[in-house]
Amino acid sequence: MGGGWSEGEPLWKRAPRRDENGRAYTDFLMLAPGLKKRSAPEIEQVIRVVEGVLARFGEWVVFAEINLKLSTLWVSMRYRPGLMSVIVAAVREQAPEFKLVGHDPRAYPSG
Repeated sequence: MGGGWSEGEPLWKRAPRRDENGRAYTDFLMLAPGLKKRSAPEIEQVIRVVEGVLARFGEWVVFAEINLKLSTLWVSMRYRPGLMSVIVAAVREQAPEFKLVGHDPRAYPSG
């Protein structure tokens, strides 16, 4: 899984958009209000938890990044119907402070 947990180039330059066959990835954004205000050990714990959850979906998740400045989690994944909801629920189960920002189902590839 690509991505990172620190600042760098803008996300639009780093996050992959298509797989090796040209199929678009599905992306979603989660917000964790106040994450950046926590202590360093608390932030590290949240990062480890999120990494662990996303690792369970390693076949599908191709990029993930926590942006501490914005308190966000960006995930790019291979499209599979219903999988985004499963991943979001898994993240929220372990780190309930993360909230799905929103998505447009019409923007998803059709299969």
